[in-house]
Amino acid sequence: MAFWNDFKATCRMIKIEHSVFALPFAYMGLFLASAGRPGVGEFLALTVAMVAVRSFAMTMNRLLDMDIDAKNPRTSGRPLITGELSRAFAWKFAAGCAVVFVLACAMLNWLCLMLSVPALLWSAFYSLTKRFTHWCHFALGSVLGLAPVAGWLAHDPTLTLPASLFFCGVTFWVAGFDLLYAAQDETFDREQGLRSIPARFGLNAALLVSSLSHVMAALCFLLGGWAAGLGGIYFLVAGAVSVVLLWEHRLLSAEDMSRVNTAFFTLNGVIAVGLFAGVLLDLYL
Repeated sequence: MAFWNDFKATCRMIKIEHSVFALPFAYMGLFLASAGRPGVGEFLALTVAMVAVRSFAMTMNRLLDMDIDAKNPRTSGRPLITGELSRAFAWKFAAGCAVVFVLACAMLNWLCLMLSVPALLWSAFYSLTKRFTHWCHFALGSVLGLAPVAGWLAHDPTLTLPASLFFCGVTFWVAGFDLLYAAQDETFDREQGLRSIPARFGLNAALLVSSLSHVMAALCFLLGGWAAGLGGIYFLVAGAVSVVLLWEHRLLSAEDMSRVNTAFFTLNGVIAVGLFAGVLLDLYL
């Protein structure tokens, strides 16, 4: 029973359900680089690597933000704050995830192995950025933006234009919805001296930057498909994604942020899975 309780608390700590944001983009990169024919080994190694690095990043976020999370009513119920999980356990879990990630990268190719430690460092460092820069949302975006690049490099260890464009698309996409999510903590962040855009410039400015970020994301997703040589099916899906992004912003306003969780999780999960499905359908049909 104790193991099961620890397992459930760990899944809540790393928000395992949010894996739906990064994994589809990693698979997009892999399937595009391999023209729809990835090896079973590289598919499995990529999956393990992505789950491990995301779990590492989220655990480091929780460890580095414990002092902040304990003061915030929205986050004071997190397992490390309530004592369901100990700080020692979290450090050991993060270290284990880091080792698994490096080993999985070693199973892919030499470039993935060389980049594994810098990727770990960057995925942990983003948690600190809100303490000194208003661009923290884009730092987070760039961490998830590495997913399609990682997928591409897992098969082809060369940096390409399509992978770069999808990196930009995911970076703007994540930054845009992180701005919406951060709006929940506008007052708290301002009181704590944190440098989120909502806290520094206000909710209206944050919504505007979020909207512009999602316009850029939609454009980069279209350009990425063009650079990868995808066809009509993908572009229909990418067009639908643009509509979903627009709808996401129609759900919210400075006067009513009550549906932010719907915009954050449900719609963005649809976008990630939908784009990957669009790539698969275009490649195989």
